[in-house]
Amino acid sequence: MTGRLLSVNVGLPREITWRGQTIRTAVWKEPVQGKRMVRRLNIDGDAQGDLAGHGGEHRAVFVYQFDSYRYWQDKLRRTTFTFGQFGENFTVEGLPDTEVCIGDHYRIGGALFEVTQPRVTCYRVGIRMEEPLMPALLVADGRPGFYLRVLQEGEVEAGEEIVKIHAGQEGMSVAETSRLLYLPGHPRQKLEQALRIPALSIGWKSSFRALLDKELSADMVTGNPGLTSAGGPPPAWLGFRPLRVVQKKQESDSVFSLDLAQTDTRPLALALPGQFIVVRLHPGPSELPLLKNYSLCGPPSTHRYRLAIKRESHGAASPYLASHLGVGDVLEVSAPRGSFVLQSANRPVVLISAGVGVTPVLAMLHALAAEPSARQIWWFYGARNGNEHPFAEETRRLIRNLSHCRSYVQYSQPRQEDRLGEHFDSPGHLKVDLLERLGVGRDADFYLCGPIAFLKDFTEGLANWGVAGDRVFTEIFGPGESSAPGQSHVSHHSPHPPAGLPGTGPRVFFARSGLQVSWNPALKSLLELAEACDVAVRWSCRTGVCHTCEIALIAGAVRYAPEPLEPPAEGNLLTCCSCPREDVILDL
Repeated sequence: MTGRLLSVNVGLPREITWRGQTIRTAVWKEPVQGKRMVRRLNIDGDAQGDLAGHGGEHRAVFVYQFDSYRYWQDKLRRTTFTFGQFGENFTVEGLPDTEVCIGDHYRIGGALFEVTQPRVTCYRVGIRMEEPLMPALLVADGRPGFYLRVLQEGEVEAGEEIVKIHAGQEGMSVAETSRLLYLPGHPRQKLEQALRIPALSIGWKSSFRALLDKELSADMVTGNPGLTSAGGPPPAWLGFRPLRVVQKKQESDSVFSLDLAQTDTRPLALALPGQFIVVRLHPGPSELPLLKNYSLCGPPSTHRYRLAIKRESHGAASPYLASHLGVGDVLEVSAPRGSFVLQSANRPVVLISAGVGVTPVLAMLHALAAEPSARQIWWFYGARNGNEHPFAEETRRLIRNLSHCRSYVQYSQPRQEDRLGEHFDSPGHLKVDLLERLGVGRDADFYLCGPIAFLKDFTEGLANWGVAGDRVFTEIFGPGESSAPGQSHVSHHSPHPPAGLPGTGPRVFFARSGLQVSWNPALKSLLELAEACDVAVRWSCRTGVCHTCEIALIAGAVRYAPEPLEPPAEGNLLTCCSCPREDVILDL
């Protein structure tokens, strides 16, 4: 296959204003005259604005075809396109996505290239094209374009011939690869074929491996785990179910536990170790209900759920539960949810927590003890002292019964009665260098839960130590962190009602943020409402492609406009393209 290089396009990151926000992007590319040197990471004069989503060795050069220009001009009824319109470095004649294969090698001028992956579209191409749906259209219509890795640096120039000198292993085209990840239907044999392609980038291989694990799993996993970890088995019930308090117990100075059981003959769903439930409280007849997430922390059971609650002096839910709820009372409880769950594997497992963050990893420890597990297990826990160490004796008993488990506990402010070597192993705070010193392997699966600062330090430390990102699993209590690619200033305000007059539509409950507002039909999506309320939310494409914004829908129903390319997991929703059909409760 041969083609021709029609234009070489470069551009440096710039700041633009979009929807009142400052966005940093390099999607604007301009044609250059004469020869340009192509280097391992860039063309001279070119750069990427968001290195998390673009750039790097496997995404050094982006290619788009002039035939696709013609296609979009016809479909969008526009004739004003210029070279670089789609953010591409090389505009080419020939080399269609349906024929170019991952791993193909091409020579252009003095440089040699390898095809590594289809383009991952984000909202910024929609800004550049003045068409918000463009990220979805590029994928749905099978015209994403592709990235090149630079095998041999050299100069290139518009007008030069593009010569194919090597065919990629497996012969899987760019269009087929893109379709395999983003569109419904992920045949096992095609996933296995994609994973055999040496040239395919690491990120795409991780996505296909996650999809293959889903295909091989006996669990009823729904959604697309190649795009998000928010999927999983469908929730056992939608909305809320009444459960009765059968035990209330003080576990430390600030933490108490509740054991809940069914109020009828229906057994409870067996929760996955690490999942949470949402509790809906009704403090008074004239007050709005309170919603709160609590991780389950007991042994696997279809008869009882146990949750641990830290009493917060400035909280609303925990003081109510501590003071007004007793044995025999009934709570409204959602089905177990969440993707922070113990993975089935033979690798060592490292459970790391601090404070009340012990709760989901304690459920994992119970599950490992119930098997019993032959996996090597490490238990690391940090607390202030023995008074603030919930489930201490229970944890020690579980660890004693696990022959392959090692434990290390640190107290930051031990009391005189806290005995070194019996109650804790050393004073101080947990750090990553402790793991290395004790002989923990970097090939383990790491599960972390605790305060945000603790999680941030530990995840950064594990990455610097060389632990792969897909081996680190984290859970936080309360709202997460926003992720808005390219946005210069992400708001750090507390969640609040949107400015202006209240909406007239269904009620929207942001469970983690403790905020309840009415839907405004003038908004285009629940994502836009969350942004107007400064509720932490993650997103990238804003058109139902990437599933970055996928979250749990605890209760209610939504409609989509546009429809996502692939539906989210059952019981979840995509905030970027959904609106409430009725009152909804979101895990935000």
